[in-house]
Amino acid sequence: MTALETETRCIALVATVTGAAFLNTLAIQSVVIILPAIGRDLSVPESRQQWIVSSYSLTFGCFLLLWGRVADLYGKRLVFVLGSVWATAVTAASPFVPSEAAFNLFRGLHGLGAAANVPTAIGILGVTFPPGKAKNYAFSTYGAGAPLGSVFGNILSGFIAQYSNWRWVFGALAIIGGVISICGVLFIPSSSSSSSSPATGTRGPQAIDWIGAALITVGLLALMFALTEGNVVGWSAPWIPVLIVLSVVVIAAFAVWQWHLERRLTAAAMTKESRAESGVGLVGEENAASAPGDAPRALPPASSSPTPPLIRVSVFRNLQFSAVMAIMGLFFAAFNNYLIFATYYFQEFQGRSPLQTMLRFIPTGVGGAAVAIVVSQLLGRVPTVFILTSGNVAISVACLLYAVPIAPTTSYFAWGLPAMVLSVVGADTTWPCLTLFTSRALPREDQAIGGALVNAVGQFGRSIGLALSTAVQTAVVADARGVPVKDVGGIKPWEPQSLKGLRAASWMNFALGVASLVLVLVAFRTLEIVGKAEPVASERPARRSHRRLQQP
Repeated sequence: MTALETETRCIALVATVTGAAFLNTLAIQSVVIILPAIGRDLSVPESRQQWIVSSYSLTFGCFLLLWGRVADLYGKRLVFVLGSVWATAVTAASPFVPSEAAFNLFRGLHGLGAAANVPTAIGILGVTFPPGKAKNYAFSTYGAGAPLGSVFGNILSGFIAQYSNWRWVFGALAIIGGVISICGVLFIPSSSSSSSSPATGTRGPQAIDWIGAALITVGLLALMFALTEGNVVGWSAPWIPVLIVLSVVVIAAFAVWQWHLERRLTAAAMTKESRAESGVGLVGEENAASAPGDAPRALPPASSSPTPPLIRVSVFRNLQFSAVMAIMGLFFAAFNNYLIFATYYFQEFQGRSPLQTMLRFIPTGVGGAAVAIVVSQLLGRVPTVFILTSGNVAISVACLLYAVPIAPTTSYFAWGLPAMVLSVVGADTTWPCLTLFTSRALPREDQAIGGALVNAVGQFGRSIGLALSTAVQTAVVADARGVPVKDVGGIKPWEPQSLKGLRAASWMNFALGVASLVLVLVAFRTLEIVGKAEPVASERPARRSHRRLQQP
């Protein structure tokens, strides 16, 4: 294969896996604008329309870790393609379901497929490209996929809702999903296929921590369900805090179980190493009898390898890695909230049509493409703290522009346009840095689970952030209208009380962005460059802990 053919296939590969990230957020954001239309056709009351979005997010966020481990064991290419085909099929069927319950079920099944291909995409990039310029280009391009999907979700659904039926939104999603599925078969290399279980050399169902998978899935399902329902039935409902506490207990049990499995794995690796050094349990010449012609002596076999954990909790001893996960959650809480409340502001408060709302989001699409090109050049040259600081300042200012008392009759070009550009600058600088850091902090055989982890944390941050900002908005509007929270109702066009609630939510979003910025300044003050070809110093502690577990 010529160099040109290799470069072309690499470009096609990056475009394919970026398409998975793009389609994931596109599938979420495109539904937000058409919620009223779906509600009318399927007779879904406004209080339950949130579940049309949340049912997707629920299954997506809760099955990421399981699918990430399955991909690392059975093949990233296989899981990516199967997840893409599954998501395409259920998306194509969604417009034809006749009821609210069935529609929510299919949205949940769609999220299940996305949970398979999105983290696997990061794993594929991690094992395909060595550290250097090519990897920086790949991750900066991939990093642009998710925020651009959110942006184009507004554009796509706004255009279709204006000129056609909302069902064609799902038709468009299915077409894009089909193209990604075919490209996955054609362009993802076979080198992304199955590998042995990390540190054990085993494969098969016994190499998957099913207990841990059950604990984290149940814990996240319960927590995200409670956070979603809290904004529907009200936080005063007694079962909401009870369910939150129970979910936290289950998630804590998952962490303890992972720590236990990692200790067992470490002990087994050390025992195996000592047996190898002493010659015990080896076959071949060392295992033969000392006298010629004697039958070989049967030496004690090594114990069977223990099941590896879904996540090695020791990696969180690296404080910078832990900070990256926290930044991921806080930043995408702010960014996701910005997009949602900006949509509410234009469509619900100002009463603009889906098409008019869509036009106001176009600058984010154009700006995002330009920022992705620039960031690919900066990752290997500029200290990470400068890139991340710029991104977090940008999203914070974007949220602030919606929080300060700017008259709603002020021209969009005076403040709305700058806010839109700043928001995508923030997303397209922060996401590539964080995903690239995570990829380099984890060994080759854990790349897909690393992708699952960053996406799960981001999804968790979105859910927590939306719950907090919605609670603030609802409480402020209820107080301004002088009614109980449960009777507050929706946003009313040009109502001062509704505007007050939207601004309060934007202050909450601003606070989330500032919290992320503070963590960036603390965690990345050493000025390392995450995109350099050689490993950065901050990665070495995490890598050493993994090397010890991988001894043959």
